[in-house]
Amino acid sequence: MKHTDEVLSGKQQRAIFLRLLRYAKGHKKMLIVAFIIMMIAATAELLQPILIAHFIDTYLTAGNFPTEPLTWLVSIFISLLIVAIISQYIQSLFFQKVALRIIQTLRVDVFKNVQKLGLSFFDKMPGGGLVSRITNDTESIKELYVTVLAVFVQNGIFMIGTFVAMFYLNATLALYCLIFLPFLFLVFRVYRKISSSFYETVSAKVSEINAKMSESVQGMRIIQAFRQEKRMKKEFAEINEAHYQAGMKAMKADALLLRPIVDILSLMAISIVLLYFGFQSFAGPIEFGVLYAFVNLLDRFFEPVNQIMQRLSLFQQAIVSAGRVFRLMDREEYAPGATFDESERAEELGGSIAFKDVSFSYDGTTNVLHNISFQASRGETIALVGHTGSGKSSIINLLMRFYPLKHGEIYIDGRSLYSFREDTLRERVGLVLQDSFLYSGTVASNITLGREGFTRDDVRAACEFVGADRFIEALPNGYDTVMGERGTTFSSGERQLLSFARTMLGNPDILVLDEATASIDTETEETIQRALEKMQQNRTTIAIAHRLSTIKHAQLILVLHQGEVVESGTHESLLKREGLYHKMYLLQAREQTTAS
Repeated sequence: MKHTDEVLSGKQQRAIFLRLLRYAKGHKKMLIVAFIIMMIAATAELLQPILIAHFIDTYLTAGNFPTEPLTWLVSIFISLLIVAIISQYIQSLFFQKVALRIIQTLRVDVFKNVQKLGLSFFDKMPGGGLVSRITNDTESIKELYVTVLAVFVQNGIFMIGTFVAMFYLNATLALYCLIFLPFLFLVFRVYRKISSSFYETVSAKVSEINAKMSESVQGMRIIQAFRQEKRMKKEFAEINEAHYQAGMKAMKADALLLRPIVDILSLMAISIVLLYFGFQSFAGPIEFGVLYAFVNLLDRFFEPVNQIMQRLSLFQQAIVSAGRVFRLMDREEYAPGATFDESERAEELGGSIAFKDVSFSYDGTTNVLHNISFQASRGETIALVGHTGSGKSSIINLLMRFYPLKHGEIYIDGRSLYSFREDTLRERVGLVLQDSFLYSGTVASNITLGREGFTRDDVRAACEFVGADRFIEALPNGYDTVMGERGTTFSSGERQLLSFARTMLGNPDILVLDEATASIDTETEETIQRALEKMQQNRTTIAIAHRLSTIKHAQLILVLHQGEVVESGTHESLLKREGLYHKMYLLQAREQTTAS
């Protein structure tokens, strides 16, 4: 996936920041308590140099050792130190808790939106990049809450308190020190502008790394079979190098604009304080306690500035990551839903299907289907055949309402496909794909998929129906056997039988088979064919067929070529016509004869 994300402007960054802050609304009480504790901690720390200054200027004189005031000073100082430490711990704990809760909510929100997106979105979005946005980018956002709430606000309060203490000690000198604030804001602004593009690139490259990793792991067999290890390593190294270069640019900006400049400003501020007291010494004695307090307070002022500046990089990364997450949350390429007035949930469908002048394009430019029309009555089997790219799977995708239909109409039981509720359509139309996907879990859980209302007897009956019970019961733990990711410990035929049982568990009224027997051995295919004969009774079946020998019984066979129906009829009538179907049948028969 190429890096196409735009560089965020200052206005966009502010909008993202405000949107992130809205997630904190649900934690007002805890945040208010944390802020109060934070102010207590800041007050406890700022009182320490003031107390020492008061002691120096009031009690510390030549030839005098004030034991009692010193004892009180030490006691109060230690007490303030303990209060500050405890307060900092509690407020940090509260802010971390709020941050984790907010990220938990944010991840659920973005995942919820991803679940609603249609297949057209996933066709264009690499899986690794998607995972990176939901995991890595949201983790970066957590740093924003911790940084902004626990560091920026805390240190901001501390900086304000520092100036209040300075004005209490010496208003004139405090005014001189205020001249450094505009310079600090200027540094903030310049850094944000420069670093934004760098961190946008870093975040995008992390997504590319994840996408490449995901692609490599899933396609490892092909990589090793075709000896593509060097090429994949080279491509991965190039992405890593781009990530490194972007990261180095960001680090250089940090090294130049952060602590060095702040240290220079700190040195200049201390120089002004020393010059001020140096000139005052010509007029008379100076208050060494105030001098000590100012130097101490300036150090306490610029240290929070350094902390804020050092975390600006994390803040900038979090804003960039949040922008990427929100762009994903704002995607509206949703799976097509009911666009008419939805009727009550249907317990069953009649099963009649009609396509009328259906044309379809994935990209909005090139049609993959052209004026497709056919009808199927309840209990009939309609077979779709044709070469790769002829449009067979596109018909299935439209019938399953995976993609929006722009031209033509599709009807079930005489009603528009888009008038059915989502739950009715998914429950009453069963789909079996060529590539059966199995999840990590038990055999039984892969068949039920969390659907409620099905007992173990229902699962067992569905498996017996398709002939999967024999190999399942031979497993060490039967239906409770735990399978690995994607069910790699099972053969392709066994995985397909489990997928078939999963579909038949719901007893659908319409059965859709997308080359369901293409990757199954002959013996397993015979088992499924026997099950299909029972399944097709009183059910409408739409089947994409790779092996033409498996659809001889179909009431109607549609032969597609380049998105058009070029032939239609029964198996015998199409053979007599000696057209494209006849050629395909002879070619397969010749291949089977050669193989045997």
